[in-house]
Amino acid sequence: MPGMSIQWFPGHMHTTRLAMVERLKSGIDVVIELLDARLPASSANPLLATLTTGKPTLKLLNKQDLADAVRTEAWLVHYNAQPDTRALGLDASEPAPAARLLQACRALAPLRGGMVKPLRVLICGVPNVGKSTLINTLVKRKATKTGDEAGITKTEQAIALASDVTLYDTPGLLWPRITVPESGLLLAASGAVGRNAYDEQEVALGLLERLQAGYPGALAARYKLAAPEDADALAAWPADQLLERIARQRGYVGSGAVLNLQKAAEAVLNDFRSGAIGRVTLETPEDHAAWLAATAVREAERAAKKAAREQASKKGPRKGSRQAPDAA
Repeated sequence: MPGMSIQWFPGHMHTTRLAMVERLKSGIDVVIELLDARLPASSANPLLATLTTGKPTLKLLNKQDLADAVRTEAWLVHYNAQPDTRALGLDASEPAPAARLLQACRALAPLRGGMVKPLRVLICGVPNVGKSTLINTLVKRKATKTGDEAGITKTEQAIALASDVTLYDTPGLLWPRITVPESGLLLAASGAVGRNAYDEQEVALGLLERLQAGYPGALAARYKLAAPEDADALAAWPADQLLERIARQRGYVGSGAVLNLQKAAEAVLNDFRSGAIGRVTLETPEDHAAWLAATAVREAERAAKKAAREQASKKGPRKGSRQAPDAA
């Protein structure tokens, strides 16, 4: 749904951005960016890319056990081809990922390490991407709060990841203006955006469209909508009719046979977030490149219209138009 605009930048995120700038000034050797493997590029913060320009980066595709394995591999190839960047997939079932992460960080900053030059690592990501859970796994204790709500962590903390490695954890950070509407949709679907910032039915409809395009069989199986051999036909259904079918199938019907579409939308979003629909990835590198190109055109048109308005305002009122007299 390209027309959907989703924005969420609460006050603590502005504070986080300022604190991150100061932390980077004080010396950070490697930046770990935690991404959602189901929406890798949409969960990559462009603001972070600007702040950390020139810093070696480790991109962790978290929740890969919920993502499409083939598409995850394509994203790993995409990111590993970028300079000063390494990318790894991360699985919630992996009990001890610290060794792999430390090895990757040391490879990105080979001149740091040891007590004379300890390695300083900053870990960041969008809200609800699983960062706090990862850190608790890394340090083998509950170092940070976790939850399925965006914005649980609100202050920075330093954690000793090894005797010569300090990990700086930051709160989940979005960016002030999400210009790619498809990314806004996917972020909302994943739970990275606060609930008050979007309409759950609209987001569920957009999510269903993405799933219809890539995973009609998974949809048919989850909601018992069609026989396996007829699953591809789901791609042609209007998303609103599909949501209605899900509501009927689940028995979300109120008095007067009125469908409870809100409850159906919540079920679809919860099923996606928990992995109940199956292993799905909502974007490919090619998808996101196309979205960026379309956004660049829209932003250029927007800038041109703004410039035209400003130019028109400088010329003053048109000849013959009424103008209020100057105040005495």
